Amino acid sequence: MIVTMGIHIAPAGVTDFHQILTDHPRYWGERDLRSLHLLAVVQEFGSTCLVARAEDGIRGYIFGFVTPDGTGYVHLIATRDDARGIGLGRRLYTAFADAAEGHGARQLKAITSIENTGSIAFHRSLGFDTKIVDDYNGPGLAMAVFHRDLPLNISRT
Repeated sequence: MIVTMGIHIAPAGVTDFHQILTDHPRYWGERDLRSLHLLAVVQEFGSTCLVARAEDGIRGYIFGFVTPDGTGYVHLIATRDDARGIGLGRRLYTAFADAAEGHGARQLKAITSIENTGSIAFHRSLGFDTKIVDDYNGPGLAMAVFHRDLPLNISRT
């Protein structure tokens, strides 16, 4: 568990998952991404599904897993609307990278829609290479695909 600024980063549990879905608009605004939130990911890959807790609840989370080829794949990362701009996303990524390395990961990967310019800028700021891949998510569905080697070695602010 990592504790900084009154925020504890620790593995997510079933209760955390349900709280995240209850508070979904606080993380994602008008975008309804509940269908991407899979309890099975938390159940099966609990040590790489992390939540950032404070006295007032879950401020952010990162859900991911390590693939057999040694890739730490980030499925979802989000910070609550009142917890943006304080470096929490970076802290969550650092905690995930540490957990993924502990499971043998040598690289990180994530994807987002090509319209999600905020996510693209965030991942680039973490040193990810970005490539637009046509038809990645089906015919006519290009995605931004991010890769970078471990260790992450970014500021823990």
